[in-house]
Amino acid sequence: MPPPITFASSRTGIGRARLGRLDTPHGPVDTPQFMPVGTQATVKALDPTDLRAAGTQMLLANTYHLTLRPGEERIARLGGLHAFMAWDGPILTDSGGFQVFSLGHLRTVDDDGVTFASHLDGTPMRLTPERAIAIQEALGSDVAMVLDHLVGADATPQAVDEAMSRTHRWAERSLVARTRADQAVFGIIQGGTDPALRTASTRATASLAFDGIAVGGLSVGESKAEMALALAAVAEALGDDPRPRYLMGVGAPDDFFVAIEHGIDLFDCVLPTRLARHGQLWTSEGRLRLGHAALLDDPRPVDAACRCQTCTTYSRAYLAHLFRADELLAHRLSSVHNLTYTFDLMRAIREGLRDGGYEALRDRVSSQFAAPDDDPQPAGNEPIQASADTAPASGARLDK
Repeated sequence: MPPPITFASSRTGIGRARLGRLDTPHGPVDTPQFMPVGTQATVKALDPTDLRAAGTQMLLANTYHLTLRPGEERIARLGGLHAFMAWDGPILTDSGGFQVFSLGHLRTVDDDGVTFASHLDGTPMRLTPERAIAIQEALGSDVAMVLDHLVGADATPQAVDEAMSRTHRWAERSLVARTRADQAVFGIIQGGTDPALRTASTRATASLAFDGIAVGGLSVGESKAEMALALAAVAEALGDDPRPRYLMGVGAPDDFFVAIEHGIDLFDCVLPTRLARHGQLWTSEGRLRLGHAALLDDPRPVDAACRCQTCTTYSRAYLAHLFRADELLAHRLSSVHNLTYTFDLMRAIREGLRDGGYEALRDRVSSQFAAPDDDPQPAGNEPIQASADTAPASGARLDK
């Protein structure tokens, strides 16, 4: 029986960076690649036509949220997640492991699994490694994630070690539980920012028969330097492992380069769309914050170099007006732009790795998006303030 996915990649000579192609039951994905987050079977404010126009090849949905509402059995009866959300491309489903972290005040963890008090009405919800796989099989995603125990950057060394070991045990149970031959399953590396634990977790995860390897537990409040050290440990331990590598929850433009040079192939994050809904746009010249009063009289497009509908149709003045008037169209137009920027950046990265020019692109983007000293670096599900002038620049993984 053929594998549920195939992945072919080649080294580029830039660190451990790879160019590749992931083939799934719902189509191919060029790597390195970014996945927008469609937590509840929708990328907020956008429909599949918007996503395709921006350049989306693969997106992410969430097990915890879809189980609570509308329920995986209902989605299965309606033809599966692809039919339900009218998206015919590849889908990866997160297992609910992120909610173990972001909803820490609403859950208890034991060696068998996690019990949540629903954030909607408090109803108990039990999630085990087996249950997480069964839900994702009912949803019918192309790639399912194992249930993992994620802790924050402020966790004690003992808590990090315990969560990592629990994640390994849950990974083994997840593989035993899988039944669909047409759905890939990725294991998840934990270990915090300790290089020794990251190495141990990488070896344990890579020893199992997963279709891909994910790096979890980062972008939860650690520094960029700590993230880079953890990724270096993972890359060294994986060596020439041919399976696709997915860095969970990272989506800041400058962070892509560091991760790609450590061998990462896939990314997901709410950051591009969430910042867009709060008035921070990414452009070929850096950040543009629509909260600045001067933009109310600016007739220029958001980014003259951008191909998106927002930039080819509307002015900065119009978008600034929409945000001040609290019009819903502001969310759509800004999200369309930030996703288009992100996918064009990914395309430029792939072209640079293939044809040259990668280093110049990296240096330019990194200088444009390096976080100012006074920019907040939120962790976990810390809310973003509504003022566009205070929107965070970091890639901190925000709640979905």
